[in-house]
Amino acid sequence: MKSDLLIIIPAYNEEENIENVVSFIQKKYSEYDYVVVNDGSKDHTADICRKKGYELLNLPVNLGLAGAFQAGLKYAYAKGYSYAIQFDADGQHRPEFIEPMLKRIKEGYDIVIGSRFITTKKGSSLRMIGSKMITVAIKLTTGVRVADPTSGMRMFSRNMIEEFAKNLNYGPEPDTVSYLLKNGAKVSEVPVIMDERQAGESYLNVMNSGKYMVKMLLSILLIQNFRKRG
Repeated sequence: MKSDLLIIIPAYNEEENIENVVSFIQKKYSEYDYVVVNDGSKDHTADICRKKGYELLNLPVNLGLAGAFQAGLKYAYAKGYSYAIQFDADGQHRPEFIEPMLKRIKEGYDIVIGSRFITTKKGSSLRMIGSKMITVAIKLTTGVRVADPTSGMRMFSRNMIEEFAKNLNYGPEPDTVSYLLKNGAKVSEVPVIMDERQAGESYLNVMNSGKYMVKMLLSILLIQNFRKRG
């Protein structure tokens, strides 16, 4: 029986994590459908998925997170899913929080974010300072406070699935959330706990994190004013 929710797992060079992540979903959360989007990995991520018989979208080149997730949403749209969730392949996201997020989005929201900071204060690291600045920027430009704008655990309604599937340059990032808020999307947050990456290295080192935060702030405060829909 087909689920109304699709778990989209973008994966780039996650050979050390992908089996643990997907097998756990299969064993404990089989009520949900999933698809791994292999984003042109240079390691054995795709080979492992094929060997294990995982549902797989295999991209021939690396498109980056935005392109990989949009490919997953195109798949969700084509298959008729009502909801889709972005789920990291590195073991940080916990599937136990999918149910409360699904319950919340069914209350009439367009996007539900799994938030680490609804009841917990952000730390003083550079990444957390950047996250605070993005929260302020979104509040200034939309009037809505998003406590955890950089959370990668985001759930989308059917309307948002269609929006992402049919439009170019829609990455699952804070600036797009800000843009959609400006255009009337209803966004909510649900408290979650996230784990540390199980293995391998994130591309978001100190240098890349700094670049990312600056890019998001400029986009939210300046570029989104000139962005066109459709």
